[in-house]
Amino acid sequence: MFTGIIQAVGTIEAVTPRGGDVRLRVATGKLPLDEVGLGDSIAVSGVCLTAVELAERTFAADVSRETLSKTTLGKAWVGSPVNLELAMTPTTRFGGHIVSGHVDGIGEVIAKWDDGRSVRFRIRAPRQLARYIASKGSICVDGISLTVNQVDGADFEVNIVPHTLQETTLGTTTVGDRVNLEVDLIARYLERLLLGDGAGGGLQDLLQRSGFTHP
Repeated sequence: MFTGIIQAVGTIEAVTPRGGDVRLRVATGKLPLDEVGLGDSIAVSGVCLTAVELAERTFAADVSRETLSKTTLGKAWVGSPVNLELAMTPTTRFGGHIVSGHVDGIGEVIAKWDDGRSVRFRIRAPRQLARYIASKGSICVDGISLTVNQVDGADFEVNIVPHTLQETTLGTTTVGDRVNLEVDLIARYLERLLLGDGAGGGLQDLLQRSGFTHP
């Protein structure tokens, strides 16, 4: 489990194919690894990965075909910058929101403009994720805990303050770039609870059965 507060920007140092999936080696920059052990979790641009090799300033992790197909790590290349966060501990300051490191989909930056000293991003999410994104709610973008400022269908806007621009990959993210998205964990489970035995039918079926919509 993570908080979405990025601790360092690292770099993909190697991408090694292994039997249909890949092993990534990541240079960790200023991220301290002295308390990290083999098998520990590290979020890499919002993707929870397991450290299988450790060195002084690098770690390696295996990335499954599922993760390669559902996240931007599938297009990662040597030299790609990545946001890094170590897993929470019982004494971690909870500065962001509950982040699992399980990416729900890939979004695309469709606009970017200055907003005072901050930068405003407009991101298009996959349509099936739109119902989980609410104005003033939380969303995780490339591992970063952010507040949603505005929602328009599957498009949403976030305001990035100077510190976040400097300390994360959003400082170099531009229009057309793809980003990993994780929606709010509570929204995801709340929908499942509301659906109950009708989970297989989806939210539209639930609304029809409850009399809110018509076939």
